[in-house]
Amino acid sequence: MSRQSMHSLQLLCRASHVALLLLFCLLLGTNEAQDTRKVMIMDVDMPQIARADEEITVRMVVKTELRECMVIKTYLISNTPMEGPFTYKYTGCLCEDYPRTFYWDFQTNNTMVIAAVVDVVRQLNICPDNKAVMPIEANRFHVLKTLYIH
Repeated sequence: MSRQSMHSLQLLCRASHVALLLLFCLLLGTNEAQDTRKVMIMDVDMPQIARADEEITVRMVVKTELRECMVIKTYLISNTPMEGPFTYKYTGCLCEDYPRTFYWDFQTNNTMVIAAVVDVVRQLNICPDNKAVMPIEANRFHVLKTLYIH
């Protein structure tokens, strides 16, 4: 093999490595760009400051960008033991075209940190035709808020 042929073969091999690397990078970029839908979007609305024994309303709107529906269970937890409506748990079907809104009304005399929680669960007879998915990455989502009592 001549020196010129060998040099041409080396350039061809180098070029094909560069082409493969470029193709690989493009494929990685394409995969990341396709996975931008959010599993859970939570908007929790509640006052930051209240007076003792004042009725507090926590409103949580839950949405998804997934095309498939999910069975969700929503509830509140806090660093202060609570009873009554604060402990209510709601179960529903969450779909992309049907966001859900949940409310809790309660009274407290204590400043508290509240976690609004959404669990994706396996439960029959909630979503139409029992068609629902379970996310692989996580099935519990939460938002923390603090309620100051003065």
